[in-house]
Amino acid sequence: MSQPPTKEWQVERQIVDLSKERGNAKSQRLESQPYDRTRLIGEDLPMASDVQAAVPADVALSVRDLSVSLPEGMERAYAVENVSFDLKRGQILCIIGESGSGKSVTANAIMGLLPKAIRVSSGAVHLNGMNIVGLSPIKLRSLRGRVVSMIFQDPLSALNPLMTVGAQIEEVMAAHDVGTPKSRRSRAVDLLIEVGLPDPQLMYHQYPFRLSGGQRQRVMIAMALALEPAILIADEPTTALDVTTQAQILQLIRDIQRRKGMSVMFITHDFGVVAEIADYVVVMEKGHCVEQGTAEQVLKSPSHLYTRRLIAAVPRLTGKDRVALQPADRTSILKVECLAKTYRSGSSFFGRQRIVAAVNGVTFDLASGRTLGVVGESGSGKSSLGRLLIKLMDSDSGSILFEGRDIAALSEAEFRPLRPKIQMIFQDPFASLNPRSTVGQILTVGPVAHGMPYGEAAERARELLSHVGLDSGAFDRYPHEFSGGQRQRIGIARALMFKPKLLIADEAVSALDVSIQAQILKLLDQIQRETGVSMIFITHDLRVASQICDEIAVMHRGHIVERGPPSQIFLDPKSNYTRELVAAIPGEQPAQAPQHLANP
Repeated sequence: MSQPPTKEWQVERQIVDLSKERGNAKSQRLESQPYDRTRLIGEDLPMASDVQAAVPADVALSVRDLSVSLPEGMERAYAVENVSFDLKRGQILCIIGESGSGKSVTANAIMGLLPKAIRVSSGAVHLNGMNIVGLSPIKLRSLRGRVVSMIFQDPLSALNPLMTVGAQIEEVMAAHDVGTPKSRRSRAVDLLIEVGLPDPQLMYHQYPFRLSGGQRQRVMIAMALALEPAILIADEPTTALDVTTQAQILQLIRDIQRRKGMSVMFITHDFGVVAEIADYVVVMEKGHCVEQGTAEQVLKSPSHLYTRRLIAAVPRLTGKDRVALQPADRTSILKVECLAKTYRSGSSFFGRQRIVAAVNGVTFDLASGRTLGVVGESGSGKSSLGRLLIKLMDSDSGSILFEGRDIAALSEAEFRPLRPKIQMIFQDPFASLNPRSTVGQILTVGPVAHGMPYGEAAERARELLSHVGLDSGAFDRYPHEFSGGQRQRIGIARALMFKPKLLIADEAVSALDVSIQAQILKLLDQIQRETGVSMIFITHDLRVASQICDEIAVMHRGHIVERGPPSQIFLDPKSNYTRELVAAIPGEQPAQAPQHLANP
């Protein structure tokens, strides 16, 4: 005999029925007026409490004394502790801080997306004066997308690889019973147009893996806008994008916010982005809010030492050329001539094969002990060039003369003895480090495979770990036990195990905080000056390139369109494409720190 439904179940059932009823009414409004609706925060939504909190009418989101506790045994008791701030209607609020400062935890707490291991232990989050902390999962689902939406940092991980772009946008509306299948499809196509994607009808049927990083991020924005939310949370949406794509995404978010009157909470670790779009700034450190104020106040007159350090760590276009390590030594260690690589995908049947010239006639030379920066947008051929130089793939034509020998013509067996002389630092240190091996095993396996005795390899590994700023205990630990910056130091140590002559750094600092980024750049500069190693430094961040490179080559669609010292590239660019790259750097002029902040 079945048990009668509990009172709690009956209440939840009423909420679901009410939500569906109001969702159907809302879908009718969407079909009649799909794009220009007047929205109120909390419209039609069940809240945790019927008692209005003392929140000003112009505040869209109010966070008060929010604390998120961590499991026992962690280094800190709280991921976020006593954090308070207000997001006003029609405002862009930037939350800035290093990794581990609590930025994303705060956003996930607002969205109700915290992992099970951590929880909100105290405090309140008010939407339209109502506290939403403690809402049931059903009630929280009714909020997400309709009142508050989120753009995640990595769109490739956040998007379903088995669903087309159009289906994923429609799924947001279908989950809230908004519209009919026909109206949802029309709305999805209109959203793709609104976020500036080319050929929206074709894009509607594409899968995420077929899109570029910038296009995937635009799809995420379209999904977040599907139900016209009042609040948009953007969690590091431009971190891994090149400068021009980053500028486009920032402009898109700013335009949408102004056009729709939305409130935006933008999470970032880049003060250039803050200077570009922020109205108000909250600075977080180790789970605490250490400073907040208007963007002008925080950027020009920061009161907290931590804020001043973050601003001072932002790389800037210096307009000065790097002092050469060996001014008199111009011996060429690497000479590349007419290097080419073409990718072919799909079937050539009926001419459907897609051909992309990733590297097309690239020519340059690198002097011993010098650093050549290779900059450009995503898809310009930078990483393909790096993989060709280290022979992770074969070229179609051209030559790569390393110490006078054409390695492009060598077989893998012939090149293997030379491989220790050319090493690479990869963009994602966590993906490139074996999670099942200790750091010691990761560092020693290569040298041992090339004939170095294990004892000698282990001794060198410990020396290098100390050299890159890690303690001796790191040798026996696993990659997951380290931060992103520490893992990158391990990657550098691994590349140096063979005492290479040429080091290729492929976006080695692109995903790191500005302070950690500055430490890694300083470490690479120190290593080069001590060892005389030559470097190819691949990056999409022109500010980073200006800090460490002796010469810069600008790539566009597989070609090197301009090459020269940083002073020429940044202050007197000859190519229109280079000028566009320099102009797209976010907040370069506004983010300049006062002179007295350079050494806080």
